[in-house]
Amino acid sequence: MRFREGSGEPLVLLHGLGLSWRSWKPVLGLLSAAHEVLALDLPGFGSAPVLPGDPTVAALADAVAAELDSAGLGTVAVAGNSLGGSVGLELARRGRATRVVVVGPAGMERQAERLGVITLNETQRAVYSAASSMATYLASNTGSRTALLGWLHGRPWNMAPEEAAAEIRDFAGAPGFHATLRHATGTWAPEELSGIDIPVRICRGHRDLVIGALSAPRYVAAIPGAEAITLPGCGHVPMADDPDAVVAAIGAA
Repeated sequence: MRFREGSGEPLVLLHGLGLSWRSWKPVLGLLSAAHEVLALDLPGFGSAPVLPGDPTVAALADAVAAELDSAGLGTVAVAGNSLGGSVGLELARRGRATRVVVVGPAGMERQAERLGVITLNETQRAVYSAASSMATYLASNTGSRTALLGWLHGRPWNMAPEEAAAEIRDFAGAPGFHATLRHATGTWAPEELSGIDIPVRICRGHRDLVIGALSAPRYVAAIPGAEAITLPGCGHVPMADDPDAVVAAIGAA
């Protein structure tokens, strides 16, 4: 567990591939006014150690469930970005979630689309690895910050420079990146989504350049009663693009 604050409904926040709990920082203060917020680093990202076995979505969900157990929590609300949304839906399938909000959905790609997602992520990993030693300088300039982070964010100029620099370094340095891209993002196929009987929201930024525009309607079709929300002006990782809109989308379903 990397961040815990607030009181009220327990809400677990799960980040996307290559990122860390810090990606949620733009909304933590707003969310903790109404929730007991727990923002986690998934195994192999941020400061969390890698898993001893393959980091499949099921294995990542096991790790999150273990964190919940250690925190004395049973079922919780979950908001997950991209890969974190896939983990949230797996927790829902297991009965560990009271509701799930998927922000920037991933995981419903066709094979050709999946190859595109893998290529995009590997390319950006290489770019960020080259840029990480100069991350503070590059993030302090609006133009270079936009060029580096525009593939994930609809409004990268809104990001605080220090958080943009941290995101570049997180993505470049995550030891679990390649294995998780292969075993979770690259191969996961959602199972038994039709059996999920809790409220689910699928939130897509209309500037999502990664995969959300294709995955979102497939999730809505696969999960009974799932609600679709579009976040205007937002990208695949929308928390810094429009914090108020993201918080409103995460609000009780």
